[in-house]
Amino acid sequence: MNYRLLAKKLLPIIAIGTIAEVSWAHHGWAGNEDQQFELTGTVVKAVSLAGPHANLQIKAEGQVWEITLAPPARTERAGLKESTIPIGAEITVSGHRSGEADRFEIKTERVTYQGKVYNVYPDRE
Repeated sequence: MNYRLLAKKLLPIIAIGTIAEVSWAHHGWAGNEDQQFELTGTVVKAVSLAGPHANLQIKAEGQVWEITLAPPARTERAGLKESTIPIGAEITVSGHRSGEADRFEIKTERVTYQGKVYNVYPDRE
């Protein structure tokens, strides 16, 4: 079997698949409402820095909301780490709600906890 020929044919396919996967995982702001949305609730799942975006979950208005933050490195630079906000804490998030009314998700620009603002998207002020 000619391994060079095989590698030459497979490498572009693998590269395209990888690029497509990364593009799909990193979603932009287009699927979210234009107007600013603010919500106060109780943390039920602490900040996670895993994945393409950091995230946490809060319970507010009788619903569990997915709070999507900036990519992990950017979220950490804003001072928001996995141990910063404990489960049970009350926080306020500000960002843009999902454009799908039955999807309880906010692409979040700022998180406020105990009077401190963690601005994970400072360029969106």
